[in-house]
Amino acid sequence: MILVTGDTHRDFKRIFALLGRFTWGPDDLLIILGDVGINYFGGIQDRKVKIMLAWELPMPLMCVHGNHERRPESLGTYSEVPWKGGIAYLEPDFPKLIFAKDGEIYDLDGMKTVVLGGAASPDKDARLANGWGWWPDEEPSEEIKARAEASLVAAGWKVDVVLSHAAPASFAREILAQGSPGVKIKQWAPELWLEQIENRLEYKAWFCGHYHRDLAVPNPRRGMKFRCVNHDILELVLP
Repeated sequence: MILVTGDTHRDFKRIFALLGRFTWGPDDLLIILGDVGINYFGGIQDRKVKIMLAWELPMPLMCVHGNHERRPESLGTYSEVPWKGGIAYLEPDFPKLIFAKDGEIYDLDGMKTVVLGGAASPDKDARLANGWGWWPDEEPSEEIKARAEASLVAAGWKVDVVLSHAAPASFAREILAQGSPGVKIKQWAPELWLEQIENRLEYKAWFCGHYHRDLAVPNPRRGMKFRCVNHDILELVLP
């Protein structure tokens, strides 16, 4: 069983509410689509949360990089490890807390899945003014974009699933038009890059977080629905 949910921002109540509802097996996985909240403050504050999760969770978390958290590669505590046919970031003390590497393609129960994390923070100015955490590498860099595009070229521009934090621009506009509390895009570069990817890529399902909405956006060109996920917890199955 593979489940997908949106930004947790260090609040894991909905995940803990799941635990008694299922019998968890060693191959089960819960995906968080960015802004997980376990690499925000740094040091002991984050470590306490990780210890709690490692103790409580029977299944691993696959974490996509968001914009309200540090990139794991910048912390010095993570190593790159082989994982499900790709490369992921892992801390030795917390083997259940797996951060996906942007641009990697993973085999998730036979589903070829590309991860395209990162976004621009609409609250950047407020965070800087108040001394809250903000990091200039929140968006995918040109190096990350090139690596992701090289992975997709190698895959023949064909995958089963896309997991991202932001959305392609056309879907982001539709999500915002239907109301996204607290989200006002000021810098569209990530969404515009994802739009270029979406135009070229053959895929069966796309899930994003970031916009604080649970919403299925029709995608007539693909004959499917694009899913923005916030509090919902969805099973990852192909249409």
